[in-house]
Amino acid sequence: MKSKAVQILASALALFHGGWFAPAVLAYSFGMIVPDIRLPASISGGSACPVRTHQLISPGSIAVRWSTALNTNPVTILTQNQTAGGRLTEIEQVIAQSLAAWTGVNGTTVVPATLTPLTRTATQNACGSDAVNSICFDQADMAFTPGVLAFTRVISTDRLGVQVGSSAVATQFGQILDADIYFNPSDSSTTYATPQALAANPKAYDLESLLTHEFGHFLGFSHSAVWSAIMFPFAPAPGTFSGARPTLQQPDAPLGDDDRTGLRVLYSDPADTVHLGSISGRILPANPLALAASPPGVTGVFGAQVVAVDAAGGAVVGATIGGWSCAAPGPAQFDGTYEIDGLAVGHSYTVYAEALNGAVDPSQFDNAIVSLCRNVVPDAGWPPLQGCVVPAVDVSFTARTRPGP
Repeated sequence: MKSKAVQILASALALFHGGWFAPAVLAYSFGMIVPDIRLPASISGGSACPVRTHQLISPGSIAVRWSTALNTNPVTILTQNQTAGGRLTEIEQVIAQSLAAWTGVNGTTVVPATLTPLTRTATQNACGSDAVNSICFDQADMAFTPGVLAFTRVISTDRLGVQVGSSAVATQFGQILDADIYFNPSDSSTTYATPQALAANPKAYDLESLLTHEFGHFLGFSHSAVWSAIMFPFAPAPGTFSGARPTLQQPDAPLGDDDRTGLRVLYSDPADTVHLGSISGRILPANPLALAASPPGVTGVFGAQVVAVDAAGGAVVGATIGGWSCAAPGPAQFDGTYEIDGLAVGHSYTVYAEALNGAVDPSQFDNAIVSLCRNVVPDAGWPPLQGCVVPAVDVSFTARTRPGP
C-alpha cells in the first residue's frame, strides 16, 4: 500500500445509548471512555487517555437472549409465518443472521465461536442492568423519543475489578459488562418486518437491518457518517433494507466496507496479514485564528469526518472522526490528528475530509465525542493536569489536501 501522511488544511461505569432513527424525525467510530484515574493505578491504569468500549472476546464469551414477549395490540413484529411457534422461529432466525453478519467478517477475532447459542425468555421487561445481554421488543423506555425506532443501552467500565449484577469481573478498560437492545413497542404507526414478510408489508421497517445496526452498538460501535455503512444513524425507508441480504457464502453482506474496517480495528486478529495499512495526518486551519478560543489549547480542527477511498475502485473503505490524539498519562489533545487503520496493504487510497453538517450531525456521535474528556467539574477530585474539555465540533470548514513530507 502506498501510504503517506497528508495534512488537510481547513479554511466509572459509563452508560451510553446508540440507536437508529426514522428519517422523518459516519466514519467508523467507537464508544469511548476515560479510565477513572482518581483510583489507584493498579485498577485505573493511571492514564486519562480515552479507550474504546468493547466486548471481551474469547470462545463462548458473548451470550444473547431475546424476549418472546411481543406487542399484540398493535402487532409490531410482522412475520410470514403466522403460527405461534413459527413466528418465534422466524424472528430468531433474523436475530441469528444479524449477529452472523458481524461474526462473518474476516480479519477479526469476532467469530461464530465467540457466541453461545441464542436463548429465549418469556419475561416482557427482560432488559436491564443485570449483566445479561437481552433483546426486548415490547419494553417501554424513556429513551423512545419521537423518531427513535430502536436503541442499544451499553454499560462499560472505567476501571478493573468491577461487576454489573452477576457479570464477570472486568479485566479490561472499556469492557462492556451489559448490552441490551430495545425496539420501540408503543408507536402504533411503526412496525418491523422480517425479510420474509417485508414485501407484503411495505410500510414496515426491515427488522434485519435494524438488528444488524444495533448489534454494531452492542459490539462497541458509535455511528458512521458513511451512508453505505450499516452504522449510518438513519434507517432505510420502510419496505427497503440496507446493503444486501446475507448468504451462506457471504454472511456479512449487509455490512459496508466502513463497518468491516471498523470491526477489524476494534477486534483485530493478530493472524491477519492483509489489513495492516494505516493512514494518519492532521486537519489544520489555514488561519490559526479560525480556531475557537475556548477551551484553550486547541490547535487543529475537531470533529471532521476523514474518509479513505480505494483509488482503484472508488469505494469508501474506511473513515473516522478526527481531531484529537492522546499519549499517556493524558489527557486528550485536540490537535487535529486523525488515523484510519485496518486498511488492506497493496492498495492506494485517496483521503478527504468533510464537516458533519449534512444529513449526519455531531449529535449522532455523542458517545464517541463528549466522552473523550473528564475534569473536576463533573468528577470531583479529578487531577487538573489530566483534565480536559471537549471543544465544539467544527462544522463550518472547507478543505483541501497537501501531501506531507
